[in-house]
Amino acid sequence: MRRSYILFLILLFTVSVLGQTKKVYYGDIEGDIDLGLAPYVKRIVATANSTGAEAIIFRINTFGGRVDAATQIKDAIINSQVKTIAFIDKRAISAGSLIALSCENIVMVPGGAMGATTVVDQTGTKQAEKAQSYMRSEMRATAERTGRRTDIAEAMVDERVVIPGLVDSTQLLTLTSKEALQYGMADTLLATLDEVLEAYNLKDAEIIMEDTNWGEDVVRFLSHPIVSSILIMVAMLGMFTEIKTPGWGLPGTAALVALTLFFGSGLILELVSLLEIVIFAVGIILILVEIFLVPGFGIFGFLGIAAVITSLFLGLLSDFQIVTWSMVSRALIQLASAFVATFVAAFFLSKVLPKTSFFNRLILKDNILIRSGYTTEPEVLELVGKTGEAITDLRPSGTALIDNKRIDVVTEGDYLIRGTKIEVIKESGSKIVVREVK
Repeated sequence: MRRSYILFLILLFTVSVLGQTKKVYYGDIEGDIDLGLAPYVKRIVATANSTGAEAIIFRINTFGGRVDAATQIKDAIINSQVKTIAFIDKRAISAGSLIALSCENIVMVPGGAMGATTVVDQTGTKQAEKAQSYMRSEMRATAERTGRRTDIAEAMVDERVVIPGLVDSTQLLTLTSKEALQYGMADTLLATLDEVLEAYNLKDAEIIMEDTNWGEDVVRFLSHPIVSSILIMVAMLGMFTEIKTPGWGLPGTAALVALTLFFGSGLILELVSLLEIVIFAVGIILILVEIFLVPGFGIFGFLGIAAVITSLFLGLLSDFQIVTWSMVSRALIQLASAFVATFVAAFFLSKVLPKTSFFNRLILKDNILIRSGYTTEPEVLELVGKTGEAITDLRPSGTALIDNKRIDVVTEGDYLIRGTKIEVIKESGSKIVVREVK
């Protein structure tokens, strides 16, 4: 009886094992390689590891992109516990070569290309030797890890590397499919995914096509230079407006949302660390101290503005081993564009918003007749030309003592500290406009 029970368990285990279907995950690395692509690749690798998949196939067709993004993707692939196969469909140029080399197996379609990995900026200008040295070491180390020729990998970055019979000291190396196969940088040439599955004994496997999910699409969208610049502009406009108006309203909420999206997407993409968020928070606190606690504009305001600008600038740079001038210039241009757009938008809104129907609906235009019982005759103070003293800080509104009366006043926009001698320059109903007596 006991022997029959054991045989039954063995049979059941054998059937369950034989009945399991192999899983192969398939992902696309196509177009520009940016930081928004890294979470997608990391998710595929993590899912394949957790489900015990047989392999991951990455179809690669790219002219390259950001080195920091390619490095994140390379690290994720190298750390995979599952077999990884690069299926180079047409080309793996520049950063795409680094990603392809990180896979255990490389398959190329006939007529494909792989190489040209020199670090350049957006205009195609070659970057400094420090950046090239880093890229050479990355390519060598990756090729060494996956059993490829390190000299050929280095020659894709540096035209000074000579490969006899392949490239001299004046040419940067880009391999055709046949050359890659001949020199051991590719394992085989195949035209379709079905051929790749058959070559690696995965014909009967369940193919799981992984597309980007909505979260990854949103993060990739938010990381676009134009979108991140708009987020900075909205944050700056919102904070400035909120500081100038009492209470908490829509501008402050918009600024908070914009900052959350900017720094949140940066954290996901490893552009931002907690340090940048702390620097930004300290900057805002210093600015508030300058506005509400310390009269005038001094060291607190200067340090606060410097901290805010520094945190936003660092938030546009990646947490990368080598910071190239291309990265710095791109961040500077993006930040400068955001600030210019902020000033233009502020000027435009100040001129246009008061004339819009929406804004005017918030303002009472119609006269309320005295006979309605809802109004009183305004008191005519006749204060124009009279002088007095601010008994509170005017930011720009506050209280002043004029003709021994406490009167609510407003400046033309200047910040005046308590005790400043003031003069009434305009009286319009209950609005008393004053300026500093020079």
